[in-house]
Amino acid sequence: ANDFSARQPRRKYCQFCKENTEFIDYKDTQLLRKYIDDRGKIKPPSRHWRLPQHQHDIANAIKRAREMALLPYTVPVVSSRGNRDRG
Repeated sequence: ANDFSARQPRRKYCQFCKENTEFIDYKDTQLLRKYIDDRGKIKPPSRHWRLPQHQHDIANAIKRAREMALLPYTVPVVSSRGNRDRG
C-alpha cells in the first residue's frame, strides 16, 4: 500500500483572499515584515503564494511604510569574513 499515491498535493492559496482582506495597511508593520527578506528586499510572490494584485498592494504598502520610516530600506549587513583592510 503506497500512501504517496493517495495523498493530495497541498493546494496553494492566497492568504489575503482567504481572509477577505479589503486593503493592506502600510501601518501594519508586523504583516509587512513577513514579505521582506533578511536583506530588506520585497519577497517575490512565488515564495508566498499571492495573486498579482495582492503582490502589487503589498509592494506599495511596503514602499509607503519605508517612506514614513516604519520599515527600513536596507538592513545593515554583518560580514563574517572579518575586518580586512583594502589597499
